[in-house]
Amino acid sequence: MNNIKYYYKKKLCNICKKNKLDIFINKDKNYICNKCYNKEYNKKNNINNYINLNKLNPELIKKEIDKYIIGHNKTKKQISVSIYNHFKLINYNKNSKYINLYKPNILLIGPTGSGKTLIAKTISNILDIPMVITDATTLTQAGYVGDDVENILLRLIQKCNYDIKKAEYGIIYIDEIDKIAKKTKNISITRDVSGEGVQQALLKIIEGTISSIPIYGGRKHPQQQNIQINTNNILFICGGTFNNINNIIKKRLNINKIGFNLKNKQIKEKNNIEYKDIIKFGFIPEFIGRFSIISKLEKLKKIHFIKILTKPKNSIIKYYKKLFKLENINLIFKKSAIKKIANISIKMNTGARSLKYVIEKILFNTMYNIKLIKQKEIIIDKNFIKNQNL
Repeated sequence: MNNIKYYYKKKLCNICKKNKLDIFINKDKNYICNKCYNKEYNKKNNINNYINLNKLNPELIKKEIDKYIIGHNKTKKQISVSIYNHFKLINYNKNSKYINLYKPNILLIGPTGSGKTLIAKTISNILDIPMVITDATTLTQAGYVGDDVENILLRLIQKCNYDIKKAEYGIIYIDEIDKIAKKTKNISITRDVSGEGVQQALLKIIEGTISSIPIYGGRKHPQQQNIQINTNNILFICGGTFNNINNIIKKRLNINKIGFNLKNKQIKEKNNIEYKDIIKFGFIPEFIGRFSIISKLEKLKKIHFIKILTKPKNSIIKYYKKLFKLENINLIFKKSAIKKIANISIKMNTGARSLKYVIEKILFNTMYNIKLIKQKEIIIDKNFIKNQNL
């Protein structure tokens, strides 16, 4: 977009010879009006240039996600089908004037460190489409102190270097979405501008609308220059921990009542989250209705921690091995050490994020004295970890 300049003289477009100029391309002085520019631009830059669906299907998408994400098989299958169908319908809708289908926006619910944000990032990398991550706790209703919800769209546009068409096929991930639940069920004279107010403000852009955004961000005023973006094809993924929502589910299932005799396996099968559980948590029905997929990620177990350390392409141990390899040192982790790291991390109760923290502490002294190490091989075992006084 850097080669586009605004031009206000009364010249006619070199292509259609009819329309007066709004913009022109400063290349060989070919003056082009807005209408013709968009027509030519859409020919060259359609969704097929960003996502080649001919080489993808839900199974292949899941296999790619498996390379980076451990566990959560049901969630990964749901997302793979949803993503594939979403972009397949975008291609179909380009040539159809009569179909207007809903976007499969995704709501991920799970404990901290379970991989909600990483799932969204992985999808973005696999499909090679732009994604921005924002925190719901910074958002407020328009006109109040904080970030207007439309600033999320501006960040996506900036991520695409103001390429609007590319941004219109991007992904927006909103973290900590549970923090915008209604603060109270009671009617109050003060507006809930960071709770229900944000939910109301997000409704249109999540469902799909043409939004007008100040080009430099900030509040809207009549004299400023705005840019427009269509959010119909922007995929929204929201994630949150939703603390204590299990209590709402149990109450719905009458699990805590005397005489309730369902077996643990039956309880687990019935323990699926429903729309009414999230409404009870503090969300308005109109907001939750914008999400066609609600997936609950379970707390990671020891076996998952061990696999996270070693299996994925982006595993933490592979990262540190590469780091030491740059110093011509082979870093070897024994099985006993990996199990010990997993045990320590589980006790911290912060999910997979704690794994990097634990390894960093284990290797800190070694990395500090890296230039003094003469051996070409360092073995990390159970005894090595004990000597670090964790």
